[in-house]
Amino acid sequence: MNNFSLFAGALPFLAQTPAPPDLPKTKSVLDTLIAAGPVMGALLALSIIFVMLVITYLLTIRRGSVVSSGFMATADALLRKRDYLGLLAVSNRHGEAIARVVQKVLDFTTKNPSAEFAQVREIAETEGTRVTSNLNNRVIYLADIGMIAPMLGLLGTVFGIIRSFGALGGDLGAQRYALLSSGVSQALINTAAGLAIGIPAMIFYAYFRGRVNRIISELESAVTHILALLSLQYNKRVPERTPVLLEDEF
Repeated sequence: MNNFSLFAGALPFLAQTPAPPDLPKTKSVLDTLIAAGPVMGALLALSIIFVMLVITYLLTIRRGSVVSSGFMATADALLRKRDYLGLLAVSNRHGEAIARVVQKVLDFTTKNPSAEFAQVREIAETEGTRVTSNLNNRVIYLADIGMIAPMLGLLGTVFGIIRSFGALGGDLGAQRYALLSSGVSQALINTAAGLAIGIPAMIFYAYFRGRVNRIISELESAVTHILALLSLQYNKRVPERTPVLLEDEF
């Protein structure tokens, strides 16, 4: 009974205790990014493009998509048999870069059987250069993103600083400080977002550039091997014999 009496006596005191003030709601990451200004939309689109490029390059820029051991073994066997039409059919069914080079070479040799080996070599080198340029041009997009993203972040930073200086011009008391802190926050968020996209883009560019250089080296080795086999086949051709003039017997 005594405990109950003490609790009953404390009820009026508890009823008079003021409720704790409502704490300000914390913003989510999405709300913070939206409040950072219009430049964040461009940075978000750039980040999506960056992720898509990385996934695409991981799936396509690999040795099997340029030079495969299975195709090279088949090409070696068919070239030694001088089965050019069979190798041309195999090349049409494969999607590797070396298959496209072989296809161009064999298409030229079958249509021009009297062509010299120097012309065949030129066709192979031209197609190999085209494939190499295509690989290098694909990877350069990551370097472009790595340069554009920090510049966009700097643009958003300038907008935030302009907003901060605009808040200093008025005499609004506490609201002025709120606008000032909001402008500084916008500037820092844009800078961080630009660097967060640009730095990984340059890292992946360096990684894929090294992978492309290794693949190009293997492609050049494969093309050299194909040309060496074709050279042997050209050397097996029986040269036309020049007529021998016999001396007249007296």
